[in-house]
Amino acid sequence: MYTQCPECLTIFKLGAAELAAAHGSVRCSHCNALFNALPSLSEQLPAEPIGRLERHAEQLSPPQLGLPVFRPHRGTQGTLFLDPDDRPRAHERTASPPQFTRTHKPVPSRGNGIWIFGSFLLLVLLAGEIAWAERSLWINDSSLRPWIADACAKIGCQVPLHKDDDLLQLASRDIRPHPSVPGALIISATLQNAGDFAQPFPVVAITLSDLDEQRIAMRRFQPREYISDARALANGLAPSAKAALVFEVADPGKNAVAFEFRFE
Repeated sequence: MYTQCPECLTIFKLGAAELAAAHGSVRCSHCNALFNALPSLSEQLPAEPIGRLERHAEQLSPPQLGLPVFRPHRGTQGTLFLDPDDRPRAHERTASPPQFTRTHKPVPSRGNGIWIFGSFLLLVLLAGEIAWAERSLWINDSSLRPWIADACAKIGCQVPLHKDDDLLQLASRDIRPHPSVPGALIISATLQNAGDFAQPFPVVAITLSDLDEQRIAMRRFQPREYISDARALANGLAPSAKAALVFEVADPGKNAVAFEFRFE
Protein backbone atom coordinates (compact mmCIF):
# COMPACT_ATOMS: atom_id res chain seq x y z
CA MET A 1 0.00 0.00 0.00
CA TYR A 2 0.98 3.65 -0.44
CA THR A 3 0.50 6.84 1.54
CA GLN A 4 1.52 10.48 1.06
CA CYS A 5 3.06 12.98 3.47
CA PRO A 6 0.77 16.05 3.57
CA GLU A 7 3.73 18.39 4.20
CA CYS A 8 6.28 17.52 1.50
CA LEU A 9 3.97 15.31 -0.67
CA THR A 10 6.49 12.45 -0.60
CA ILE A 11 4.82 9.09 -1.35
CA PHE A 12 5.90 6.10 0.71
CA LYS A 13 5.31 2.39 0.40
CA LEU A 14 4.22 0.70 3.61
CA GLY A 15 2.58 -2.42 4.90
CA ALA A 16 0.27 -3.57 7.69
CA ALA A 17 3.07 -3.61 10.28
CA GLU A 18 3.81 0.11 9.84
CA LEU A 19 0.11 0.99 10.01
CA ALA A 20 -0.61 -1.07 13.11
CA ALA A 21 2.49 0.07 15.03
CA ALA A 22 1.00 3.45 16.05
CA HIS A 23 -2.62 3.12 14.90
CA GLY A 24 -1.95 4.75 11.54
CA SER A 25 0.46 7.46 12.75
CA VAL A 26 3.76 7.52 10.83
CA ARG A 27 6.72 9.90 10.48
CA CYS A 28 8.06 11.20 7.18
CA SER A 29 11.75 10.40 6.67
CA HIS A 30 12.13 13.37 4.32
CA CYS A 31 10.69 16.30 6.32
CA ASN A 32 10.30 14.53 9.69
CA ALA A 33 6.59 15.42 9.83
CA LEU A 34 4.26 13.24 11.87
CA PHE A 35 1.00 12.46 10.05
CA ASN A 36 -1.88 9.98 9.77
CA ALA A 37 -1.29 7.54 6.90
CA LEU A 38 -4.90 6.34 6.69
CA PRO A 39 -6.65 9.26 4.87
CA SER A 40 -4.36 8.97 1.79
CA LEU A 41 -3.86 5.19 1.94
CA SER A 42 -4.01 3.59 -1.52
CA GLU A 43 -3.47 0.09 -2.87
CA GLN A 44 -2.22 1.36 -6.24
CA LEU A 45 -0.57 4.51 -7.49
CA PRO A 46 -2.38 6.66 -10.06
CA ALA A 47 -0.96 7.32 -13.47
CA GLU A 48 1.87 9.82 -13.72
CA PRO A 49 2.28 12.70 -13.31
CA ILE A 50 1.33 12.19 -9.66
CA GLY A 51 0.23 15.17 -7.59
CA ARG A 52 -1.74 14.48 -4.49
CA LEU A 53 -3.14 11.06 -3.70
CA GLU A 54 -6.91 10.91 -3.35
CA ARG A 55 -7.99 11.21 0.25
CA HIS A 56 -10.70 8.94 1.60
CA ALA A 57 -13.93 10.60 2.67
CA GLU A 58 -14.62 10.43 6.39
CA GLN A 59 -17.80 8.67 7.55
CA LEU A 60 -19.74 9.24 10.75
CA SER A 61 -20.18 5.50 11.36
CA PRO A 62 -17.58 2.78 10.74
CA PRO A 63 -18.11 0.69 7.59
CA GLN A 64 -19.47 -2.80 8.01
CA LEU A 65 -17.38 -5.66 6.63
CA GLY A 66 -19.49 -8.13 4.61
CA LEU A 67 -17.04 -10.51 2.95
CA PRO A 68 -15.77 -13.05 5.53
CA VAL A 69 -12.68 -15.06 4.66
CA PHE A 70 -12.08 -17.25 7.69
CA ARG A 71 -13.43 -17.74 11.21
CA PRO A 72 -11.09 -19.71 13.53
CA HIS A 73 -12.43 -22.06 16.17
CA ARG A 74 -12.53 -20.85 19.77
CA GLY A 75 -10.49 -23.83 20.89
CA THR A 76 -7.42 -24.78 18.90
CA GLN A 77 -6.52 -22.57 15.96
CA GLY A 78 -7.95 -24.00 12.74
CA THR A 79 -6.49 -23.89 9.28
CA LEU A 80 -7.90 -22.08 6.29
CA PHE A 81 -7.89 -25.15 4.06
CA LEU A 82 -8.77 -28.60 5.44
CA ASP A 83 -8.37 -31.85 3.62
CA PRO A 84 -11.68 -33.76 3.80
CA ASP A 85 -9.75 -37.03 4.19
CA ASP A 86 -8.21 -35.71 7.40
CA ARG A 87 -11.59 -35.29 9.10
CA PRO A 88 -12.38 -37.98 11.70
CA ARG A 89 -15.11 -40.41 10.71
CA ALA A 90 -18.27 -40.63 12.74
CA HIS A 91 -17.33 -44.04 14.21
CA GLU A 92 -13.88 -42.70 15.14
CA ARG A 93 -15.21 -39.80 17.17
CA THR A 94 -15.34 -40.30 20.93
CA ALA A 95 -18.83 -40.46 22.28
CA SER A 96 -19.19 -37.73 24.83
CA PRO A 97 -22.17 -35.72 26.05
CA PRO A 98 -22.61 -32.17 24.76
CA GLN A 99 -20.83 -29.44 26.58
CA PHE A 100 -24.02 -27.90 27.97
CA THR A 101 -25.10 -31.23 29.55
CA ARG A 102 -21.87 -31.79 31.44
CA THR A 103 -21.96 -31.28 35.18
CA HIS A 104 -19.26 -29.17 36.72
CA LYS A 105 -17.83 -30.00 40.09
CA PRO A 106 -18.50 -27.23 42.57
CA VAL A 107 -15.37 -25.36 43.54
CA PRO A 108 -14.94 -25.51 47.30
CA SER A 109 -15.18 -22.05 48.78
CA ARG A 110 -12.29 -20.93 50.91
CA GLY A 111 -12.82 -19.12 54.14
CA ASN A 112 -12.49 -15.36 54.37
CA GLY A 113 -10.52 -15.47 57.60
CA ILE A 114 -7.25 -14.47 55.96
CA TRP A 115 -8.86 -11.48 54.26
CA ILE A 116 -10.58 -10.39 57.46
CA PHE A 117 -7.35 -10.67 59.44
CA GLY A 118 -5.42 -8.77 56.76
CA SER A 119 -8.02 -5.99 56.66
CA PHE A 120 -7.95 -5.70 60.46
CA LEU A 121 -4.15 -5.53 60.44
CA LEU A 122 -4.21 -2.79 57.79
CA LEU A 123 -6.74 -0.80 59.83
CA VAL A 124 -4.51 -1.06 62.90
CA LEU A 125 -1.50 0.14 60.89
CA LEU A 126 -3.53 3.01 59.42
CA ALA A 127 -4.73 4.07 62.88
CA GLY A 128 -1.14 3.97 64.13
CA GLU A 129 0.07 6.16 61.23
CA ILE A 130 -2.72 8.69 61.85
CA ALA A 131 -1.97 8.77 65.59
CA TRP A 132 1.74 9.30 64.87
CA ALA A 133 1.07 12.05 62.31
CA GLU A 134 -1.20 13.87 64.79
CA ARG A 135 0.91 13.08 67.84
CA SER A 136 1.23 16.74 68.82
CA LEU A 137 -2.54 16.91 69.41
CA TRP A 138 -2.43 13.95 71.81
CA ILE A 139 0.74 15.07 73.60
CA ASN A 140 -0.50 18.64 74.16
CA ASP A 141 -3.95 17.53 75.37
CA SER A 142 -3.98 18.09 79.15
CA SER A 143 -6.44 15.22 79.73
CA LEU A 144 -4.46 12.66 77.67
CA ARG A 145 -0.93 13.73 78.54
CA PRO A 146 -0.80 11.96 81.97
CA TRP A 147 -1.85 8.68 80.35
CA ILE A 148 0.74 9.09 77.59
CA ALA A 149 3.44 9.96 80.15
CA ASP A 150 2.63 6.82 82.20
CA ALA A 151 2.71 4.63 79.09
CA CYS A 152 6.00 6.18 77.98
CA ALA A 153 7.53 5.61 81.41
CA LYS A 154 6.69 1.90 81.21
CA ILE A 155 8.21 1.36 77.78
CA GLY A 156 11.21 3.63 78.34
CA CYS A 157 10.41 6.55 76.05
CA GLN A 158 10.27 10.27 76.80
CA VAL A 159 7.26 12.51 76.19
CA PRO A 160 8.15 15.78 74.42
CA LEU A 161 7.54 19.03 76.25
CA HIS A 162 4.03 20.46 76.30
CA LYS A 163 3.71 23.18 73.66
CA ASP A 164 1.24 26.06 73.55
CA ASP A 165 2.31 29.03 71.41
CA ASP A 166 -0.53 31.15 72.78
CA LEU A 167 1.22 31.22 76.17
CA LEU A 168 4.50 32.48 74.70
CA GLN A 169 4.79 36.25 74.95
CA LEU A 170 7.29 38.92 73.94
CA ALA A 171 8.23 41.05 76.94
CA SER A 172 10.38 43.36 74.78
CA ARG A 173 11.90 43.62 71.35
CA ASP A 174 14.36 45.90 69.57
CA ILE A 175 16.18 46.26 66.25
CA ARG A 176 19.41 48.22 65.64
CA PRO A 177 22.39 48.27 63.24
CA HIS A 178 25.09 45.71 63.92
CA PRO A 179 27.99 47.41 65.75
CA SER A 180 30.76 45.45 64.02
CA VAL A 181 29.30 43.99 60.81
CA PRO A 182 28.37 46.48 58.07
CA GLY A 183 25.10 45.85 56.26
CA ALA A 184 23.70 43.77 59.12
CA LEU A 185 21.10 44.21 61.87
CA ILE A 186 20.75 42.88 65.39
CA ILE A 187 17.22 41.99 66.49
CA SER A 188 16.80 41.32 70.20
CA ALA A 189 13.75 40.18 72.10
CA THR A 190 12.74 38.82 75.49
CA LEU A 191 10.61 35.68 75.37
CA GLN A 192 8.40 34.81 78.36
CA ASN A 193 6.51 31.60 79.10
CA ALA A 194 3.16 32.53 80.64
CA GLY A 195 2.16 28.89 81.18
CA ASP A 196 2.49 26.79 84.31
CA PHE A 197 4.52 24.14 82.49
CA ALA A 198 7.84 24.10 80.65
CA GLN A 199 7.63 24.65 76.90
CA PRO A 200 10.05 23.92 74.07
CA PHE A 201 11.67 26.91 72.44
CA PRO A 202 9.64 27.78 69.35
CA VAL A 203 10.59 28.37 65.75
CA VAL A 204 10.78 32.18 65.50
CA ALA A 205 9.70 33.79 62.23
CA ILE A 206 10.83 37.41 61.79
CA THR A 207 9.25 39.50 59.03
CA LEU A 208 10.53 42.91 57.91
CA SER A 209 8.08 45.17 56.04
CA ASP A 210 7.81 48.69 54.63
CA LEU A 211 5.39 51.53 55.40
CA ASP A 212 2.66 49.87 53.31
CA GLU A 213 3.04 46.66 55.34
CA GLN A 214 4.48 44.88 52.31
CA ARG A 215 6.88 42.10 53.19
CA ILE A 216 10.49 42.87 52.28
CA ALA A 217 12.29 40.01 54.01
CA MET A 218 11.42 37.04 56.20
CA ARG A 219 13.41 34.32 57.93
CA ARG A 220 12.65 31.45 60.28
CA PHE A 221 15.07 30.68 63.11
CA GLN A 222 15.19 27.18 64.56
CA PRO A 223 15.71 26.94 68.35
CA ARG A 224 19.26 25.61 67.90
CA GLU A 225 20.12 28.79 65.94
CA TYR A 226 19.46 31.16 68.86
CA ILE A 227 19.99 28.82 71.86
CA SER A 228 23.57 27.54 72.03
CA ASP A 229 23.24 25.63 75.33
CA ALA A 230 22.13 22.08 74.47
CA ARG A 231 20.99 21.42 78.05
CA ALA A 232 18.80 24.55 78.13
CA LEU A 233 17.43 23.59 74.72
CA ALA A 234 16.45 20.13 75.99
CA ASN A 235 14.87 21.42 79.23
CA GLY A 236 12.86 24.11 77.42
CA LEU A 237 11.60 27.40 78.79
CA ALA A 238 10.55 26.97 82.43
CA PRO A 239 7.13 28.17 83.70
CA SER A 240 6.99 31.98 84.04
CA ALA A 241 10.62 32.18 82.95
CA LYS A 242 12.15 34.62 80.47
CA ALA A 243 14.84 34.14 77.84
CA ALA A 244 16.84 36.76 75.93
CA LEU A 245 16.89 36.12 72.17
CA VAL A 246 19.40 37.72 69.79
CA PHE A 247 19.23 37.40 66.01
CA GLU A 248 21.73 38.65 63.43
CA VAL A 249 20.24 39.32 59.99
CA ALA A 250 21.27 41.07 56.78
CA ASP A 251 19.96 44.61 56.40
CA PRO A 252 17.32 44.55 53.61
CA GLY A 253 17.58 48.32 53.09
CA LYS A 254 16.11 51.56 54.28
CA ASN A 255 12.57 50.60 53.23
CA ALA A 256 12.37 48.09 56.07
CA VAL A 257 10.80 50.18 58.81
CA ALA A 258 8.74 47.58 60.71
CA PHE A 259 9.36 44.08 61.96
CA GLU A 260 7.11 41.33 63.34
CA PHE A 261 7.71 38.21 65.44
CA ARG A 262 5.71 35.00 64.99
CA PHE A 263 6.07 31.67 66.78
CA GLU A 264 5.59 28.40 64.93
